Amino acid sequence: MSSVGPWLLVLGVAVILVEGMVASVWSVRLARQGQALAAMLERERGVVRADVARLRAALEETRRLWAPWRRALRWLRHPLVAALLASFWRRLAG
Repeated sequence: MSSVGPWLLVLGVAVILVEGMVASVWSVRLARQGQALAAMLERERGVVRADVARLRAALEETRRLWAPWRRALRWLRHPLVAALLASFWRRLAG
């Protein structure tokens, strides 16, 4: 019975060492995947930033192109102008 104890101790240490090696291999693999994911995320972030920059430029261009028409559109959206145009349409239709 006394010879079983040391063998169980050696077996336990061997199992712990094997488990440590497996855990280290998994940790290295997980770290590499994390680095690859971080690199991919940074590339995608660059694409999103470029898209946002293009969108801002398009909005600025739209604002600049509509600037001459802004006053006319403001007048046309006035409720009295809308009522006047509706009155004209009713007269033409009837």
